[in-house]
Amino acid sequence: MPQRRTVVHSDPEILGGTPVFVGTRVPVKALLDYLEGGHRLDDFLDDFPTVTREQAVAVLEEGIQSVVGSSARAA
Repeated sequence: MPQRRTVVHSDPEILGGTPVFVGTRVPVKALLDYLEGGHRLDDFLDDFPTVTREQAVAVLEEGIQSVVGSSARAA
């Protein structure tokens, strides 16, 4: 099984422990808020240039996997 790269980090010294993208001070919730508000991923990446497309996609894929994996186990 391939090793997954960590893209989210939580540290009490960075935004009080709010989960952020590794190497940034950008909260993961900002991405979710953008998408929930109807914005495109490219809009988010334009406004937060320290977050890479790879990081954003990895967070979304992990979220999808946690939901899909959970429902697959429950069935």
